[in-house]
Amino acid sequence: MVRSEELNQCFEKLMMTGDISKKMGRAAITEWKDIPMELLLRIVSLVDDHRTIIMASQVCIGWREAISLGLTHLCLSWCKNNMSNLVISLAPKLQNLQSLVLRQDKPQLEDIAVETIARHCHDLQDLDLSKSFKLTDRSLYALAHGCPNLVKLNISGCTSFSDHGIEYLTGFCRKLKILNLCGCVGAATDLALQAIGRNCNQLQSLNLGWCENVGDVGVMSLAYGCPDLRTLDLCGCVCITDDSVIALANRCPHLTSLGLYYCQNITDRAMYSLVHSQGKKESIKARKGEEGLKSLNISQCTALTPSAVQALCDCFPALHTCSGRHSLVMSGCLNLTSVHCACAVQAHRSLPYVPHHHAH
Repeated sequence: MVRSEELNQCFEKLMMTGDISKKMGRAAITEWKDIPMELLLRIVSLVDDHRTIIMASQVCIGWREAISLGLTHLCLSWCKNNMSNLVISLAPKLQNLQSLVLRQDKPQLEDIAVETIARHCHDLQDLDLSKSFKLTDRSLYALAHGCPNLVKLNISGCTSFSDHGIEYLTGFCRKLKILNLCGCVGAATDLALQAIGRNCNQLQSLNLGWCENVGDVGVMSLAYGCPDLRTLDLCGCVCITDDSVIALANRCPHLTSLGLYYCQNITDRAMYSLVHSQGKKESIKARKGEEGLKSLNISQCTALTPSAVQALCDCFPALHTCSGRHSLVMSGCLNLTSVHCACAVQAHRSLPYVPHHHAH
């Protein structure tokens, strides 16, 4: 049975707007099938619960057509069983879909479902397949051919993908701006990053958290090929060294967020490269209103010294160590406790002076 409460609420909401009431005449609409397509499309755009939309598609042909034409964003993460079958049945009807979230708590999605998406949803720009442990490179090959307009792709935790799959995908999906490969140990290698650097020059955000096969060769390829990179998470990429950070400092002028948690090969040399690159770009940034680094995680980077990190902190005013802001994260670096941002120092200085009273 269709839960029509939300549909009815949206209908009432639209009927209260003068233009709809004048156009349609309230008395003329007695059943769902009487509602004109224009109004059905407006209702579809207002419904938040996508389960309601899917069930509504079973009511009448008008609803099915409205959903096919009007639904551009869909989340199926609420589906706890048989997600693949649901996707296979829905995808052919959703040819205007632009955003699709298929995040799962337990792995359900299979390659055939992604292949169906790729066959029908050619306008797809944003796809979330996170935690799809069952998917293989077959899915990436299908997306490469069927969804070349992808701008945002989340495949974090998809452990069965390979670097050759990523290489193939990026050869076709060249508009990618946001890519999440967190935990994709087999997929995120230097080979894959070289392909990303070669093919995805619009990339702005990349998550490589806990991809332990990533090395300097891959990160340097990214830095040279993706000059618009703004956010890069290298947490747990234990193989990288200062050379990676130096390349990013020199080649990615818009970088605002960098995660280096547990990258224990990182030394002061990397910190000073960020400072020096900021100095070179200061006049350009001033003209464009950019601030440089706004977030940096160097937790467990135990080779760093206070002088280098303080120089970095002084250079980037948006990096904060003060309570509640913490955009410079240094957990586990006991030798960096003396490092403070300007406002933390200012707050300390502004504490009221309390004179000591001596007993007579």
